Amino acid sequence: MTSEPMQAVREFIQGRNPKIGPLTDELDLIDSRAIDSLAFVEFIFLLEELTGEPIDPEDLNLDDFRTLKALETRFFVKEAAC
Repeated sequence: MTSEPMQAVREFIQGRNPKIGPLTDELDLIDSRAIDSLAFVEFIFLLEELTGEPIDPEDLNLDDFRTLKALETRFFVKEAAC
């Protein structure tokens, strides 16, 4: 079952890339260009909105954005644990 924030992430990616096909949890979002440099800033704003927390650019690690599973672990798992 996909959490509501992760569903919003999936919708954002698929909305930007309607031809991308199925988004698996392990699809490399960077290599597949599902998240490209033009959409990255907007994507960060979406994550801030969904988490309710600012994201410090100095604290970003590209691997946190590589897969849906990595995104969920980095930005949403701690939220679910609270």
